[in-house]
Amino acid sequence: MADLFDTGAAAPDHAPPRPLADRLRPQTLSEVVGQDQVLGPEAPLGVMLASGALSSLILWGPPGVGKTTIARLLAQETDLHFVQISAIFTGVPDLKKVFEAAKLRRQNGKGTLLFVDEIHRFNKAQQDGFLSHMEDGTILLVGATTENPSFELNAALLSRAQVLVLERLDGAQLERLIERAEQDLGTTLPLATEARRALLEMADGDGRALLNLVEQIAAWRVDAPLDPDALSARLMRRAAKYDKSGDEHYNLISALHKSVRGSDPDAALYWLARMLTGGEDPRYLARRITRMAVEDIGLADPQAQSICLHAWEVYERLGSPEGELALAQAVVYLALAPKSNGAYVGYKAAMRLAKKTGSEPPPKHILNAPTSLMKDQGYGAGYDYDHDAEDGFSGQNYFPDGVERPELYQPVERGFERELKKRLDYFANLRAKRRET
Repeated sequence: MADLFDTGAAAPDHAPPRPLADRLRPQTLSEVVGQDQVLGPEAPLGVMLASGALSSLILWGPPGVGKTTIARLLAQETDLHFVQISAIFTGVPDLKKVFEAAKLRRQNGKGTLLFVDEIHRFNKAQQDGFLSHMEDGTILLVGATTENPSFELNAALLSRAQVLVLERLDGAQLERLIERAEQDLGTTLPLATEARRALLEMADGDGRALLNLVEQIAAWRVDAPLDPDALSARLMRRAAKYDKSGDEHYNLISALHKSVRGSDPDAALYWLARMLTGGEDPRYLARRITRMAVEDIGLADPQAQSICLHAWEVYERLGSPEGELALAQAVVYLALAPKSNGAYVGYKAAMRLAKKTGSEPPPKHILNAPTSLMKDQGYGAGYDYDHDAEDGFSGQNYFPDGVERPELYQPVERGFERELKKRLDYFANLRAKRRET
């Protein structure tokens, strides 16, 4: 039976030449540039192939790092029939035809490796449709996704497939691709050393994008090697990979937050700039920066929250692009501010205690008694008015009866909290003396 997606037709003589990226597609796994963490002899795929026990896979990684190529070569290495579909263009009727063809192929003694590009585009019900065919051996599934599988794929599907993480290509790996391209083209790119380095930066870890750029440059007729400015003038720089609602969004805000917490203003400014150049909403950043002041600086520098709120207000008044400078100043201030999460930790401990103690009432001596009935019930009896006490401190218990006094707020010896710790210790000592008398 002819495969549903096979045309079997050879390219006519007058057809346009194949694109460079297609011509340089690796013919064996050993030719794949990068991804040693999954392809090496002791890496997951290396071990699977050596043992002859390839399982269903999810290849998770950015664009242009070889997901489709690896899937094709896995089919070749295991003598499986390769079928490729895209979740964007494939509906339920198409899937049924793919599964039926795979069943017939299996009855004839041939297995099927089904490669599903953008598998996260399938909804949960469609993903469930793969399960029975994976379990009975009709297909070996290799899915490719640029999104975090933990969030986008069914738990049932993930339990039947191993997730392998592919990484963006580094500068040395991209340079190897350029050298292969120059060998195929029979010419050296007309680029000065700095321009060649700029070309690698433009590719941004995407091998396919790099080869497309190389193909454009090779077609230029120039008299002398181009410098970076001339290269930039001829090529549109690729936009940085950034999805404001996807995994990269959360990765970058995490990097910004941890750089601030780690007191590194340079790194914090860099990640702020990465998010802004990626198109992030500055209002989202203003809110998250204020959250950093509350969580990680806290009372070690009470002014930090005001700095963030003022920066937020300045942005609202100035708008873009001038307003972003106020956010940058707030980020630098937070990074260099003394750090404490004492109030944050204390608040979370208080929430846990509140849930644990349920509806325990306050002690009666701190309750108001506006009616005679409440006075008869002992409301307010024995309350010591702190202003009348020595040092303006009565030392009474304010926790519910039967709840052992906890130490929820524990300030650190940094910034203004050093002063607060002195005050806390002062009142703790007074409280102990009051108990003794």
